Amino acid sequence: MSLRVAVAAPFRQRGKRELEQNEFVVALSLDRDWFSPDQAKRLVDVATGEGLLEQVDGNLRCTFDPNEVEIPEEFVPGDDVLTERSAFEQVLDDLVAAGHEKHEAVGAINQLQQELDVTIAAAALVYARQQGLDVSEARTKARQELTEA
Repeated sequence: MSLRVAVAAPFRQRGKRELEQNEFVVALSLDRDWFSPDQAKRLVDVATGEGLLEQVDGNLRCTFDPNEVEIPEEFVPGDDVLTERSAFEQVLDDLVAAGHEKHEAVGAINQLQQELDVTIAAAALVYARQQGLDVSEARTKARQELTEA
């Protein structure tokens, strides 16, 4: 969830859905002092990989409405947002952000994995859909993981 908040902040600050990459980096590194410029560029890579940003004509476009993301006043993202998450981790984070208990979700996902004889990512996607979550971003990531394996 903090990745989505970190991505949304520059767009909300500038009041746009599309920014030049330099604007995005400056907003995160100089304006907010959350990351170094190199870390902010790494965030672009991670967020693009997770489907939160897309490259359009040399600019960055936010794939979700940044105005729907609440940015707490004292929020500072951790370094963990600079690390790509697996599809399973992405779904689990989304479930927790939606109010599900982490240990209960993991237990249910593990049970589904055994029952369906599928990967942990596939079981997580099924469980999240059963809980009413939009898993389109994680589904794309899971497909990518399967083709790379």
